[in-house]
Amino acid sequence: MTQDWLELQRRAHQEFDQRLAEISDWDASTPATEWTVRDLVRHVIEEQQWVPYLLAGSSIAVARKELEPLRDELRAEWQLYSFAATTAWEATSPDIMVQLSYDTVTMEEYLREQVADVTIHTWDLSRAIGAEETIDASLVEAVWTVFEPQKETLAASGLFASPVPVPDDAPLQQRLLAVTGRDPR
Repeated sequence: MTQDWLELQRRAHQEFDQRLAEISDWDASTPATEWTVRDLVRHVIEEQQWVPYLLAGSSIAVARKELEPLRDELRAEWQLYSFAATTAWEATSPDIMVQLSYDTVTMEEYLREQVADVTIHTWDLSRAIGAEETIDASLVEAVWTVFEPQKETLAASGLFASPVPVPDDAPLQQRLLAVTGRDPR
């Protein structure tokens, strides 16, 4: 199962990278109303910065001391940290446990969370810059398995807006976005 998620991680990074190449307005608003495109991209990169440290067994406190501030050239920073994260995922035993801010989880649980984060934010970036919004179907299907079981608690977590109503027979990507508080229409 982990091998499939490793492939999904690479695919999620490719999808994000494609949208990143299309940015012309870094100050454009995003579906996450408090963020600009620049803020969104910085967030996704910062999440990748953590990966090698946490997979190597560092705590959040130790990793925080080691992280370098992001430079202004965000496309180059993405390339650097995307590569570092991907390399770390590929080199890590699926048997390790990872200390996150809220819990200690398996490597695969952390990997699934990371794939979900990059995938959802790829759509956010697409919407913000007017790029192709269709996400790779295998990513949508996989990320659905992360969010659908949590749909009752996502809004309560404070990480997502309230779910957006969509028909039960809406395409899976629309249902996925809706459950994470995004209006897919």
